[in-house]
Amino acid sequence: MNKQLGRENDSVAVTPAVEKSEVSLREEVIQQFWKDNDIFNKSLLKPAGAEPKGNFVFYDGPPFATGTPHYGHILAGTIKDAIPRFWTMQGYHVPRKWGWDCHGLPLENLIEKKLGLSTKRDIEVYGIKNFNETARSAVLEYADYWGKVVPRMGRWADMESDYRTMDSSYTESVWWVFKSLHDKGLVFEDFKNMHLCPRCGTTLSNFEVNLGYKDIKDIAVTVKLPLLDKDGNVTDTSILIWTTTPWTLPGNLAIAINRDIEYVKVRLLSLREVEATSGSDEAIQEYIILAKGRLAQLGEVAYEIVEEVKGSDLIGRSYQPPFPYLGTQDFDKTKAWKIWHADYVELGEEGTGAVHIAPAYGDDDMQLAKANNIPIVHHINADGHFMDFVTDFAGQLVKPKDDEASEISHLDADIEIVKALNANGRLFKKENITHSYPHCWRCDTPLLNYATTSWFVAVPKIKDQLVAENNKVHWVPNYVGANRFGKWLEGARDWAVSRQRYWGAPLPIWKNPVTGEYKVIGSLSQLQEYVPKSGNTYIIMRHGEAESNLDGHISAKNDLNDTLTKKGTEQVIKVVANLAEQKIDLIIHSGFVRTKATAELIASSLHINSDQIIEESRLGELQTGIALEGKDWAEYQGLFPNNLASFTTSIAGSENRGDVIRRAGAVLYELEKKYQHKKILIISHASALFGLQVASSGLEIEAAATLKETMGFMDNAEIKELSFIPMPHNDNYSLDFHRPYIDEIDLFDTDGTKLVRIPDVFDCWFESGSMPYAQHHYPFTNKSEFTEKYFPAQFIAEGLDQTRGWFYSLIVLGTALFGKSPYENVIVNGLALAEDGKKMSKSLKNYPDPMELADRVGADAMRLYLMTSPVIRGEDLNFSEKEVLELQRKNIGRLHNVLAMYETFRDGTEARHDSNHVLDRWIVARLYELIEVSTSGYKTYELDKATRPLVEFIDDLSVWYLRRSRERLKNDDIDDKKLALATLRYVLRELAKVMAPAMPFYAEYLWLVLREENEPESVHLTAWPKGGVIDTELLMEMKKVREVVTLALEARIKSNLKVRQPLGSITGPELAKEMQMIVLSEVNIKEYKTIDTTSSTNLVVLIDETITPELKAEGAVREFMRAVQEGRKAAGFAPHDRITLTISTDVAGQNLITKFTADIKKVVGADEIIFTENDGIKILAGEYTFVVLLTRN
Repeated sequence: MNKQLGRENDSVAVTPAVEKSEVSLREEVIQQFWKDNDIFNKSLLKPAGAEPKGNFVFYDGPPFATGTPHYGHILAGTIKDAIPRFWTMQGYHVPRKWGWDCHGLPLENLIEKKLGLSTKRDIEVYGIKNFNETARSAVLEYADYWGKVVPRMGRWADMESDYRTMDSSYTESVWWVFKSLHDKGLVFEDFKNMHLCPRCGTTLSNFEVNLGYKDIKDIAVTVKLPLLDKDGNVTDTSILIWTTTPWTLPGNLAIAINRDIEYVKVRLLSLREVEATSGSDEAIQEYIILAKGRLAQLGEVAYEIVEEVKGSDLIGRSYQPPFPYLGTQDFDKTKAWKIWHADYVELGEEGTGAVHIAPAYGDDDMQLAKANNIPIVHHINADGHFMDFVTDFAGQLVKPKDDEASEISHLDADIEIVKALNANGRLFKKENITHSYPHCWRCDTPLLNYATTSWFVAVPKIKDQLVAENNKVHWVPNYVGANRFGKWLEGARDWAVSRQRYWGAPLPIWKNPVTGEYKVIGSLSQLQEYVPKSGNTYIIMRHGEAESNLDGHISAKNDLNDTLTKKGTEQVIKVVANLAEQKIDLIIHSGFVRTKATAELIASSLHINSDQIIEESRLGELQTGIALEGKDWAEYQGLFPNNLASFTTSIAGSENRGDVIRRAGAVLYELEKKYQHKKILIISHASALFGLQVASSGLEIEAAATLKETMGFMDNAEIKELSFIPMPHNDNYSLDFHRPYIDEIDLFDTDGTKLVRIPDVFDCWFESGSMPYAQHHYPFTNKSEFTEKYFPAQFIAEGLDQTRGWFYSLIVLGTALFGKSPYENVIVNGLALAEDGKKMSKSLKNYPDPMELADRVGADAMRLYLMTSPVIRGEDLNFSEKEVLELQRKNIGRLHNVLAMYETFRDGTEARHDSNHVLDRWIVARLYELIEVSTSGYKTYELDKATRPLVEFIDDLSVWYLRRSRERLKNDDIDDKKLALATLRYVLRELAKVMAPAMPFYAEYLWLVLREENEPESVHLTAWPKGGVIDTELLMEMKKVREVVTLALEARIKSNLKVRQPLGSITGPELAKEMQMIVLSEVNIKEYKTIDTTSSTNLVVLIDETITPELKAEGAVREFMRAVQEGRKAAGFAPHDRITLTISTDVAGQNLITKFTADIKKVVGADEIIFTENDGIKILAGEYTFVVLLTRN
């Protein structure tokens, strides 16, 4: 039964944090209406009131639920809501499955802070299991709040059957994606330079690195490295190197130059030599080599060029490193500390033409080292500290994070290095520089370029295909796809997808330590192929009928009288024949009288010895507590609010069903380890047997609760074979791929070698990029219909930052797997900033709380503000509450006034759009124009083009059409009144549909006020309006009319002539008679005269400013009527209230009123005018004075 809405029930009982506006209260009523009548689900089942034309696929990027929604979420959410609403009204089924991003550094950082942990070592001491379980419990900390905010903002999304990236089904699909890429030759392991966060202890992908660049002050040093002669002796000549990372100098292993560059050997001059007027005996013998084109690097140091040196002559020379630490380490030093050629060495505006090479800390350095077998040696740990052998700096952080006390803490190690260089005579020059440096996008720690082993997706192999697929995607704005994203794809690099962290989907790679071969696993079933099998067969059986089963009472305390009934005994004997074929080796029972009796009866019949019968108390009945013993099972279940609660909640110290699953699961896994090739009969109770079934399947507790409702429990004496292969599981015996559970299950290769898993987890961007498949558990379910119903997406939307995040991971994986982009249309929004242009900050409180703003102005206004702003096209928006309020007032407020006017004169006239009245024809033409441009905007995913015309139309409807039609609505001409009402009703109803995607609340309200009894119960169940033929000639003509009116009003203002003062004539361009009448009425002029404007491109309008006595009198009457109308309003009279005017005035005033009595009565709604003294309001009208009393009749 629908809950109908009207003006009489526009309020709800609330206790708001801030005082809620009428608009907000109205929206909350609508929201409740949607919920009570299940409108969202109805729109999915029968979009536009009919069977779906097909699927419109939308992918929703998963947010974190570890914080509250901000304007960035609301902005993207508004876009994600408007487009699906439009396509629903086009007749398509548009699933909107919500998702949660549950893994990754953002959450891990929060948990570390919560637990007071600082390093990976801290986490491992605390325990990976404890850490990850804390993360799991915190993942959806704010999910309930999101569940309030999202629908309050008018967004429809299926948050009940949401997907979560931490779910095992999701992870299994991620594994399939990775395995598929591996099978295509797109996955490889490599030791290469990556950006590493020393605090987080993990590498980052190249697009994650790009999220954290910022300008910092740093130190650049020019260092002298002495050349050695052929005998290894230090010469008097040094080569100059330059670096902006002094902390890497202890790791120097080579110098790179370019053999084609000209170098020079210069002698440094002492100060005395420089000042000497003739030869001096103070000459020093220190020589420096650097590129001839970089002599500027010597700065103000005096020198003389001794000779020019070819780059090729320097190659192969040995030199003394800046520090001796690496010399103490055991590695092949044959090719260490030599000069090498590198093409990438160029003469720029910085440097010396000789490049410091520390292969473990630079990509170019690494490539040179690999090409020439230069040793690659670390002097820094992965946690960012100098190793112990770097004795002078051991244990110091090389690039610490700045603290509150200092903005240059990151320079601490560099400063110490510089001091040491100066002390050992190697420092030539120190410079302070400012440059862009990468920081961790989550913890803000400076990153290190660090050589390590990672697993990569070979994106460059499919780069051309990625570029081609991206060219097929429709981007809004276009430049994002063509330039920002397109250029990023053109320069695509290998994607590092492994992370040395804890809370994430584990990398499904196991290594055979003997053969060195890797096993990449793509599913649970593939994993179980490597799990050692016991060969056991498990048969589960419920005991025969017992006394407690007769009336269904609880018998959890092993009542000695609760033995088998006669029927129970017969039930057991009946199944013995079937069990005989199984050749049972062991019988395990719970030790209860009824299970023991069942076991003994079977053992006797099958001649099974007593030592083959084992009692296992953990298979006992669900322990409900002494208070419920003997009570009905229904009474126990009735203690819980729902079925799931009975699996998670314990009452008065009793067990819950989850406890039973845990103890039954423990038994099952122990049996699997203890016995081999046995046929084991387990005789137990309904709850415990159900627990065995759940544990053997690895079901989540939620799925177990659902299974209980659908499958129920086993019957007395019923037997089933339990299919079981061990799997990674958590304490609930639910399938769980997370660490440490994945590493607690042993896998063995075909040669019997125990496999060792690569301990890394996935980059969370790999997981979110897998959502098109993982949200449907593809290919394990929905496989046959996946590409028909769920791939690719017709539409996605996120912020500009996702061009190097989710957009990128989606297209890489989709193209690699299916050879096509996983999305066809993309809307990219910009950033919502505070009103002053700064980043929104909770601590600064420089933006209004979204929910409080919704309480003040309503969600529709916020939505319309965002969708009509430049932020919808990737530009930044300085969010202004004042502008939102103004938009609400000028649009929803005005429209509400239009509806109020219609309601005032509503008389049951049906909607029509065939009126011949020029105003009616014009507003219908404007409506059709609105439908056309709005439809085009939505279909091209240009939401500003779809919504800005709404603002213009509402203005036209209110300020022009309704104001010009007001007198028609009050008119005694019934036919004309009905035409106006019919047209207005039609326009408002169609407008409600066009508004629906952008302003769903007020659109619904409008529809509910105007809908007919047999029509869809919600505007969101209606079809998108088709419009009609647009009378463009009429629109142009009306546009000219409004221009004439504007010029005439400007002329009045210039001449200080109020509009209420009638004038004799206006001269303007040629207009149709009916258009002339509109002009005359609007500007209060008696006659329209035409002027020939064919020879002029400018519109010319002239007004006759002569005011005759008659016109002056009319002006006074108009002033009088305006004042009376204001008096009506002040007195609270309704428009339909009839009144009596009691007037006190002089003879001239009485004559004026008498002359215009008919007009006055009509305009002010008066039945009678009485001239007598009164104590009413004083009215000045021209040269007349009146005292007027208004009385409601």
